[in-house]
Amino acid sequence: MYNWSTDTEKLKKDPEKYTIWKLEQLVNFGLNGEKIKAEELKKYWLKINIDQGRRRFLELFINE
Repeated sequence: MYNWSTDTEKLKKDPEKYTIWKLEQLVNFGLNGEKIKAEELKKYWLKINIDQGRRRFLELFINE
């Protein structure tokens, strides 16, 4: 994943915020070959800010 507008080193100092940010980036802007861990997605589901269409689609997989 490439990001030029966020200081990821600073963000990594808070693991929860970094994980939420990374999940949002992966879901909203593409995986670029990475995989999303289902358990992380479930854990932070209510905290991540993602597109509503994608949220409805992903709910099909995390609520199995």
